[in-house]
Order: sequence, then structure tokens, then C-alpha cells
Amino acid sequence: MRYRLIRAVLSLCLALTTSSVIAAKEDDPVLYMLKVDQLEARDTDEGSVTAWSGHLWIGKDLNKLWIKTEGEHSSEGTESAEVQLLYSRAIDANWDLQVGLRHDADPEPQRNWAVIGFNGVSPYWFEIDSALFIEEDGQANLRFKAEYEIMFTQKWVLSPEIEVDWFSEDDAELGIGSGLAKLEAGLRLRYEISRQFAPYAGVNYERLLGETEDIAADAGADSSETQLVAGLKFWF
Repeated sequence: MRYRLIRAVLSLCLALTTSSVIAAKEDDPVLYMLKVDQLEARDTDEGSVTAWSGHLWIGKDLNKLWIKTEGEHSSEGTESAEVQLLYSRAIDANWDLQVGLRHDADPEPQRNWAVIGFNGVSPYWFEIDSALFIEEDGQANLRFKAEYEIMFTQKWVLSPEIEVDWFSEDDAELGIGSGLAKLEAGLRLRYEISRQFAPYAGVNYERLLGETEDIAADAGADSSETQLVAGLKFWF
């Protein structure tokens, strides 16, 4: 019962992969990319925090295996860490359909989720990463990320971004309320030493929303925070 959802997702991924392999062209090469969007230090109210966000994909033109990861680590240990394993299928020139699994290693208790989402570029060149996560016990988490790049010169790039999380149910163990739960917005200015390597600096803003904000207030915690950040973005 506990792993029925996981088995169903894995079966779907296997079925999609098998059908795609049969239809694949012989001259379709295997490609890969490792991209770290954020590897940064954040100056928070509790001290310095190291945050990361990135992905690895490998596959052919239409079908790829993705691994996504993000999290935060402080002097007290890992505050959050998640990994997603996804099958990605191109549905047109700009969009991929992604299905798979997500595992939250931290904070405790650990969580496992089924994933279905869309990743791509919208009109006006907004980079979009959206996903619906279904937890083993029925909790749903809808996440939407958007990022845009403003080219000042061939080297200087300003990148505003936003992320919003919504939950279907309360989660008392993690201090999460139903409804819109968290907003995160950032503004980062990077200098591209090369297209593949760029240091950056900027500001990151986090705010709890709705019932999650009320839960934090009852616990005596702040509901919003503005952080200065500095880090690296790179890929190969």
C-alpha cells in the first residue's frame, strides 16, 4: 500500500521509455548536461547558509533522464534537501513533459512524492519549471518557478526569478498549512567569464503565506526574510 504510488510512477516511466526507444532514430546521439543554477552563500538572520539548485540530464533529442536537486545547509546541518528522478519527453520545440519521483531527505520526517510537470520556455523567453507532487499519504504540492534574463551586455546579465508553493493539506510535522504556503523571489546579477561559468551577487527574499505564516507566528518565528547572496552559476 505504502509504495503503490511509487510502483505506478516507475511503471509509467518504463512504458514511456520503452515505446520511445522503439521509435528512436539510429543517428540520434546521446547528449548530456550538468547545470548548477545556484551554488551560493546566503546571509540570513541566523547566520550564513549555503544553498544549491541544479540538474543533470542525459539522453537523446526527445527522451532524457533528469536528476534535479536543491537544498540548504547551515552550520547546524542540512536544513532542506530534495532529489528528483524524472523521465523527460519533449512534446514540442520548447516544452518537456516530466514524470518521476521526488525524495525529501531533509527535514525530518522524510517524504516521497510522485511527480508530473512541465519544463520549458514560454513566450517572451521566460524559463518555466512547474510540477505537481503527490505524496504517499495524499498530500499535494504544486510548485511554480519562473526566471528571466536581461542582457545588459554580452557579459553582464540580470536574472529575476520567482517561486511559489501551494499545498492541499496541513502538515503539522513540517509546519505547513494548506493553500499558498511560500513565496521566494530573487534578483541576481552575474558576470559571464564564459558562457559556462559566471560568478554573481544579488538579493533573495522569502515569505511564508496564509496558514503557514500563521503557524510560524504561533511558534514565534519570522514570516519573511531578505538575504544577500553571492555564488556561482556554471554548466558543462
